[in-house]
Amino acid sequence: MTADPLAPLLALADVAPAVDRARERVDQALRHRALRRHGGQVAAEISLRSAVASAALEGYVHEREAVRAGTVTDPVAQGALRVAGALPGLADLWPKAPRQVLARLHVLAARGAVAEDALGRPAGGAPDEPAAAARLDALSALVTGGTSVSPLVLAAVVHGELLALRPFAGPSGVVARAAARLTLLSTGFDPRGLVAVDVGHREREPEYVGAAGAFATGTPDGVRAWLRHYTAAIEVGADQLTVVGDEVLAAG
Repeated sequence: MTADPLAPLLALADVAPAVDRARERVDQALRHRALRRHGGQVAAEISLRSAVASAALEGYVHEREAVRAGTVTDPVAQGALRVAGALPGLADLWPKAPRQVLARLHVLAARGAVAEDALGRPAGGAPDEPAAAARLDALSALVTGGTSVSPLVLAAVVHGELLALRPFAGPSGVVARAAARLTLLSTGFDPRGLVAVDVGHREREPEYVGAAGAFATGTPDGVRAWLRHYTAAIEVGADQLTVVGDEVLAAG
């Protein structure tokens, strides 16, 4: 039997307890009573906040209320909104055809931001093309069943690898964050897409940027730093769900 390639990550210092804490925080947030009768409203608000956060992490910062009002025409922000809205419909396809889904995410994210003929097509982000292709192949194999570790760990690896490779032109980070959220959706970790992990990345942006750079080095310490950041961002995302749920109940 082939060894699970991600299993050693759980042996890195402090990672397994952090994963467990994040899982517990998510489970608690998903029991919020607002979800019983107002789940659709909560999901829509989480989708909006996630899109605003993802665009901001790409360097396109907009006030949430301006985006909500429809006055923001920036193509990256609009792309992030399109991506966020499409995630539930792509969750079933993601573990079957991840490359196809990545191309679709790029079309949604980058329309209006890159040339039409670049949409959905890998665009030489890494200096060593054969190595980059091999890493994408390995990542696809993980997504299609090549690991049995916690979905949170898999999502973190998906996110980190796509940030490091930047396989698409334009807002490649929007695609990376969306792919990670799809991993949480498709594995049942966050089956309704209610954990606003991108808000967590945005709130901890200096750490996000630093940890992503550390992950790209491939060293154990670098990978550990990224996984510790990711679990912290998941906890912030779960807390954001609680905040939104409370706001919805108060408004109702």
